[in-house]
Amino acid sequence: MSALRGAAVAAALGLAATGILVASPAHAAAYNDACGAGYGVVRKMDIGDSGTAFLTYNASNGYNCAVTVRNSPGDPIEVVVGIKRTADDPADAVQDAGMYTTYAGPVYLHAPATCVDWFGHIGGDNNNRNQDACG
Repeated sequence: MSALRGAAVAAALGLAATGILVASPAHAAAYNDACGAGYGVVRKMDIGDSGTAFLTYNASNGYNCAVTVRNSPGDPIEVVVGIKRTADDPADAVQDAGMYTTYAGPVYLHAPATCVDWFGHIGGDNNNRNQDACG
């Protein structure tokens, strides 16, 4: 073993012994095409380490669609996805919430040339984007 390779192995073992090694990131959820034909992903956001929310758009009909996907399917847990026009009241959000094994959604909103607020929730992890994907 070369001296350089031996030093690298020793350093890695030393870090492992002290608990400083950083775990590789969890497998990120991929878009699952839940919105259907004609929808392309325009934004995505991590929902903690639990999954990813996707915002899609269909230019031919002016609809946005959102879906929250878990990184790893498993026992049912609370999964939520929602979307609304930024100018609309929060009570007007179109959402899907339930105890799901894989994903929540899809939810659709006609919002051509309009900013949207969208959000996702998985278990105890949340994320949202406001005044996003304008136009």
